[in-house]
Amino acid sequence: MKPESIQVTLVGGGTGAFPAGTPVGEVLPVLSADRGQFVAVRVNGDLLDLASPLQMDATIEGIPWDSNQGLEILRHSASHIMAQAVKVVFPEAKIAIGPAIENGFYYDFDVARPFTQEDLEQIEAEMAKIIAQNMPFRRGEMSREDAIGFFDGRGEPYKVDLLRELQAATVSLYQQGDFVDLCRGPHIPHTGMLKAFKLTSVAGAYWRGDERNPMLQRIYGTAFADAVALKKYLEFLEEAQRRDHRRLGRELELFSFSDELGAGMVIYHPKGALLRQVLEAFEKREHLRRGYHIVMGPTLLKTELWQRSGHFDHYRENMYFTEIDDQSYGIKPMNCLSHMLIYKSKLRSYRDLPLRLFELGTVHRHEKSGVLHGLLRVRQFTQDDAHILCTPEQLHQEIKDIIDFVIEVMGMFGFTYEMEISTRPEKSIGSDADWDRATSALMAALQDKGIPYQICAGEGAFYGPKIDVKLHDALDRRWQCATIQCDFTLPERFDLTYIGPDG
Repeated sequence: MKPESIQVTLVGGGTGAFPAGTPVGEVLPVLSADRGQFVAVRVNGDLLDLASPLQMDATIEGIPWDSNQGLEILRHSASHIMAQAVKVVFPEAKIAIGPAIENGFYYDFDVARPFTQEDLEQIEAEMAKIIAQNMPFRRGEMSREDAIGFFDGRGEPYKVDLLRELQAATVSLYQQGDFVDLCRGPHIPHTGMLKAFKLTSVAGAYWRGDERNPMLQRIYGTAFADAVALKKYLEFLEEAQRRDHRRLGRELELFSFSDELGAGMVIYHPKGALLRQVLEAFEKREHLRRGYHIVMGPTLLKTELWQRSGHFDHYRENMYFTEIDDQSYGIKPMNCLSHMLIYKSKLRSYRDLPLRLFELGTVHRHEKSGVLHGLLRVRQFTQDDAHILCTPEQLHQEIKDIIDFVIEVMGMFGFTYEMEISTRPEKSIGSDADWDRATSALMAALQDKGIPYQICAGEGAFYGPKIDVKLHDALDRRWQCATIQCDFTLPERFDLTYIGPDG
């Protein structure tokens, strides 16, 4: 039997008794002095809409508009409003997915032609009409099978595709006006709460990121709690365009890209090639100064080697392969295998360790076209790649020395940065014990250096955990740079040994 009255406690606020079934949005103003500041709420840890009824005793926590989570909810709602507007302006458009992302949102559409700037302006105008109507976001539930029939009847094949993959027996839908979308939520209470938004750009995107699937049109936008924050962000975007390295590279005659050459391939012009040579000379000098040996390996290696290393099973979708004289070869996406063979080329003693091998190796990776971005994401690049082969007793100091190396170089160039530890992904090789030992070694080194770090669960390489160094650029955007990886599996797979002090 349901209670007639429930006890509700607001984190950071008061406690009170309310009739069972009271919407949480009506409870918040009573228990909080900051009326109207919340966009959603956590109820006993679950993130819910303000319209959600409270049926039992609960501890609730309001989600402020201007918090990171509040903005994420606002932007997710903005993507639904945009999709509704697109369906009004382009009734034949098929809707795909529309999540909130960092600093904004997007939605993918299947339309007859690419969207233009004029289309975006028309969509924005329609969004303004929807916002002015204060349409409530209403949550409903439906069985998965009924939802498949519902969206199939509305001619939305991408929603049907998503539903067919879901395992849940029941799914949630959100509706504002005539627009209905498959969505977990939560959302803002009504469309009128979207006060400041802007559609920023259009790009092509393959459905599910797969080049074999249809190319969709992705509209990007952003939204903020107020017009002042939106204006500041749009000014930031203008500054980012002025500083775009792709434009600067072309104007300064450093490098260029060409459709004739192929996507993700860089052409270095005389000035750019000279600058690169200067940087590479610096790299070599700094590594030599720290006891590294410069080595060079081939671009093509037999596929059997990639099978032995685990790359073939866990990384081959990012590799290119070719065949020569009936022998299969893999074009290297990284330099590690040659370094393992260098170590194995002769009998090693503990006195040879640590052995630090360094290569400026050109590698090729099959990046999807949708993620290519100037020099920051390419299909061919030269990597300053080092492998240190050491005893377990030497591991801790070697990691600390690499951290010092990274910090020194970052300081030379005036970079600010932060560090993260990426742990074991679902698709990986090696024992739990090896992963725990490697992860602990990375953590201990950072802790010894007094360096704060974040944990990125499941973001490690398939063969081992890593420290990721994220640079901050002039606009305070973060970019992946150096990585320090700890790999116990590759030496085992290549049977690397040494003669210990006991012979």
